Amino acid sequence: MARLITFVILFLFWIMLSGMFDAFHLSLGVLSCALVAWLSSDLLFAGGKLPSSPRSLIGLALYLPWLFWQIVVANVQVAAIVLHPRMLERINPQIIRFRTRLKTPFARVTFGQSITLTPGTITVNVDGDEFTVYALTDDSAGSLPGEMERRVAAALEGEKV
Repeated sequence: MARLITFVILFLFWIMLSGMFDAFHLSLGVLSCALVAWLSSDLLFAGGKLPSSPRSLIGLALYLPWLFWQIVVANVQVAAIVLHPRMLERINPQIIRFRTRLKTPFARVTFGQSITLTPGTITVNVDGDEFTVYALTDDSAGSLPGEMERRVAAALEGEKV
């Protein structure tokens, strides 16, 4: 089931990004996505297992639009920093460590990937409940774990935001 869901996700992205709807390109998409899903479905779903409940999938579907918006906002912020004439005064690269309250591996992976997808931050290491994160600015460092962790907890572990 994990391979099938991985295939569907990949194929939907293929269709959105390619913009080609003829038989040749769709068949290439099916073959490519099937091969990648077969080889790497365990990267999306640890051990080839789906999240423990349908509620997790629904929570993830509700969390993703918020995450996409945060990615857009962070892109604009990083672009503003890079284009600022005194860029070096605005950045303060640093490595921070913090413990998360997330309990499930799926929630921790989602949180770590969300941090990395957001420009200006990169998850460097996860060891149990301890995260090591690179942050470009004081603001991005100060916002962790923060709202993103609360949203992941609400979406995947049923905690209130």
